[in-house]
Amino acid sequence: MTENEIANKIIGLAIEVHAAIGPGLLESAYKECLNYKIKTAGLAVEKEKPMPLIFEDVKLDCGYRIDLLVENKVVIEIKSVEAINDVHLAQTLTYMKLGNYKLGLLINFNVSLLKYGIRRVANGI
Repeated sequence: MTENEIANKIIGLAIEVHAAIGPGLLESAYKECLNYKIKTAGLAVEKEKPMPLIFEDVKLDCGYRIDLLVENKVVIEIKSVEAINDVHLAQTLTYMKLGNYKLGLLINFNVSLLKYGIRRVANGI
């Protein structure tokens, strides 16, 4: 599957999660639910994948973790905030650059309709 096909599948699953449990919960609840839905859809998913920082040819474990990585291609950063801001976008893009991933989804579940909380992020590697 391509990154776009995977992302489209993830968006559909995220909409199912949001429709079932609604806004207002902690990020961890949405992460667990979406992780479950992705697994049951038959896609490979890693939860809280460690993301080291390479600085001057030294691999540093700074505690960075990708919320969900699907098929080792699509980064998912999950939020449950009043509004997505530039720091959330920067965080997602940083994970993508560190891991050399082309596509990410920044998903804020704290919205009335999930389509208003989804942001596709492309890394022009």
